Amino acid sequence: MREVLKIGMTDKNANCAPVVRSTSTPGYLELTSDQVSRLICQDPLEKHYEVEEQPFARGKYATVRRCKDRVTGRQCAAKFLKKRRFSSDLRNEILHEVAVLEACKGSSRIVELHKVFESDNEMVLLLELACGGELQMLLDRDEVPSERQVVRLMKQILDGLVYLHSINVAHLDIKPQNLVLTGEFPDCDVKLCDFGISRYLSQGADVREILGTPDYVAPEVLNYEPISLATDMWSVGVLIYVLLTGCSPFGGDTKQETFCNITQCRLDFPDDLFEDISEEAKDLMVKLMVKAPSKRLTATECLQHPWFLNESTDLHKTALTTTINNSKATKPRTPVPSKKTNPGN
Repeated sequence: MREVLKIGMTDKNANCAPVVRSTSTPGYLELTSDQVSRLICQDPLEKHYEVEEQPFARGKYATVRRCKDRVTGRQCAAKFLKKRRFSSDLRNEILHEVAVLEACKGSSRIVELHKVFESDNEMVLLLELACGGELQMLLDRDEVPSERQVVRLMKQILDGLVYLHSINVAHLDIKPQNLVLTGEFPDCDVKLCDFGISRYLSQGADVREILGTPDYVAPEVLNYEPISLATDMWSVGVLIYVLLTGCSPFGGDTKQETFCNITQCRLDFPDDLFEDISEEAKDLMVKLMVKAPSKRLTATECLQHPWFLNESTDLHKTALTTTINNSKATKPRTPVPSKKTNPGN
């Protein structure tokens, strides 16, 4: 059973695809029959694309390879996903990710889905290729963007979230590994990707799941309280902190210590990390990393914050620094691991 939802025709979502809510799996979207026939191809991928043997990205349950259309020469990112994991059938989970991407095709801040190839054992999502790679790669090189560069990146990320939230979908895994660059930094744009654990949140829905990545996960997730669009906004606050400093605001020596810091909302701004960071940036983070979800700024409200609006603010002007090291932080903090993990593990 499924229900086609009507979305208000605003400038943000006027061109989006129909959103079809699954009535059998809470939080999931489905494809319409027209979308299935248009998007999903049963041919072998290699019939239409040349596929590189070595993955250029790898997750816990997916690999991503570069491929090239045999006719047009267009390059894409091919995301390979197994349809079964142990004894679980994951097809509906994968189709949910496809449905979210299809619903977001009107946003230039979200990676574009081109096609889906399905075989007996796996599904391959053909996605827009972001040549600059993951934003996490910048941090892995111990490079910290300037504050002005972070403002520009966050504007684009929030634009994508405004669109996503307008169709009542929460990403639930906002982090540098799920943000891709269209070219070489800093002369590039950033886009949201990886909607594998995203959830559709209908009005009055009570969705409670342990999802996300430890350093970025919101307190309500750890406390098994209802998830909302505001869950993403906590992660946005953590992301800003990480991009400005290269350190996690709640990172502890162990995963459990990190979770304790998050649930108690132990947020501070050490002088040695924030001596060059504007008060506007700190004010925005405080308004995002607040324990009560209802008190967090929305994505739209964030874009109206002085950090984004005040062009005359004396933001840190260094072009690019490489100052991440253990001695910089007053307590042990590290960039978020590149591997996605479940907080409940």
